[in-house]
Amino acid sequence: MTDRPGLASQSRDDGQDSGRERVSRAAYELFSREGVRAVGVDAVTARAGTAKMTLYRNFPSKNELILDFLRRREQLWTRDWLEAESQRRGETPRERLLAIFDVFSEWFGRPDFEGCAFLTTMIEVNDREHPVHQAAVGHLANIRGYIESLAAECGIRDTDSFARKWHILMKGSIMAAHEGDIAAAARARELGELLLKEEGC
Repeated sequence: MTDRPGLASQSRDDGQDSGRERVSRAAYELFSREGVRAVGVDAVTARAGTAKMTLYRNFPSKNELILDFLRRREQLWTRDWLEAESQRRGETPRERLLAIFDVFSEWFGRPDFEGCAFLTTMIEVNDREHPVHQAAVGHLANIRGYIESLAAECGIRDTDSFARKWHILMKGSIMAAHEGDIAAAARARELGELLLKEEGC
């Protein structure tokens, strides 16, 4: 099984451990675990083992660092893990859609389950005009884009509506897992099967 999107999955830019890369990785670890509001630049530089000047030379503001974190999260979590595992586990679009919840089930059972960074960031920075909020919303939309592509392969006509329904199941299961419902992914999968049946897929 592909490892979940954690620090072990992160590359080091072909072996070059630059100051920017150390700061980016440190921010990823801290923001993923503790959220973007609670973590200050001092904590990031301490974790990275760099001077504050190194951080600001590469990221002029904390907002820029958060935006970098979200981009990194999309690559590691959305692309390299969720989509890759969905594709690996399913031979058909239907199977790939349902595999998302199989992947989630394993993720929810991990002691280091940290939830969806895009949702958390969107809630923490709740000004809809703020670039960080808009970036989080955009990354969530990219997840729906993947769902839409699978829906289209299934022959579903209104792929946008379907993707939004499917994404509600995904986001709802994540929040239920935060509550401690370890069966949240399995429950969402059952609802997903009903939705697919309704769509004739």
